[in-house]
Amino acid sequence: MPKRLSPAAIHALKEALSSIYWYKSDLRSFLQNSIGDRRLVASLDWNTYKRQIVSDLIDELCLDANLSALTRLCHDVTEMRSFPHLEQVEGGKQKAAKAREAVEQLRQLVETHTEAKREAEELLERQRQFQERIRQSAAVREKLDELKQRFTSIAIGSNPQQRGFELERLMLDLFELFDLDPKASFRNVGEQIDGAFTLEGTDYLFEAKWQEEPVRVQELDAFSSKVERKLENTLGLFLSMNSFSPDAVETHSRGTPNAVLMDGADLLAVLEQRIDFVSLLVRKKRHAAQTGKIFLPIHEILL
Repeated sequence: MPKRLSPAAIHALKEALSSIYWYKSDLRSFLQNSIGDRRLVASLDWNTYKRQIVSDLIDELCLDANLSALTRLCHDVTEMRSFPHLEQVEGGKQKAAKAREAVEQLRQLVETHTEAKREAEELLERQRQFQERIRQSAAVREKLDELKQRFTSIAIGSNPQQRGFELERLMLDLFELFDLDPKASFRNVGEQIDGAFTLEGTDYLFEAKWQEEPVRVQELDAFSSKVERKLENTLGLFLSMNSFSPDAVETHSRGTPNAVLMDGADLLAVLEQRIDFVSLLVRKKRHAAQTGKIFLPIHEILL
């Protein structure tokens, strides 16, 4: 199925098409060759302004039946690198520069859109493979069911300190289930680390909090400092069962973040076998790398 362009890419395509040809006759010839539907091109009102012609055409191509033609047209526009036809008209250098800038903006948006779609497809495929492995592996299903039962028992416990210890042990077993080479809680001079594991060549320090209130800025400050004191290829994963205060997320999403955040809803989705832990963490890490935002809620992943 042809992919839809983002609204920003649609706007950029209109801008580029309005810029790459000065004469409407040249634009018409380009569109006929790219789209291949002469009747559609002929149906446009060529007596009106060029920008209106382009807008009417793109709006028509955004319909489901015309998405393939829209994709071809977008590809053909982004392949344009030079504009000698514009350079020959009055003010040609400026017109060519404007067209080049418009096409480059479209190209960047399309590449970003394509990359996002590719990552979304990869995630869906990873989840499909995970569900298939789960279906075929009774041992993994049984272990996740056991971990979910333990989670329920921990949740109804009345001793906060004991609840924290039990959560650490549960997460250690979860890391082990997904072959993440986990390390149990350990203490360096002056600091306590709840655990650590390795994924795709990156070492992660892990910390978990199960408290009534959301984790605040100061608690993330302390954890970020622990991560900073480790080797460069180290990131942090902070699990707060009752999420994080908005200012904590915003503050630690600035600059160069060194941790990603996970809450109780994320953990429950893993234990309920709606997503595997590796896919969850990979998606959160990519989102942080691309946007700077270190907390991506599970409902935005499992759309």
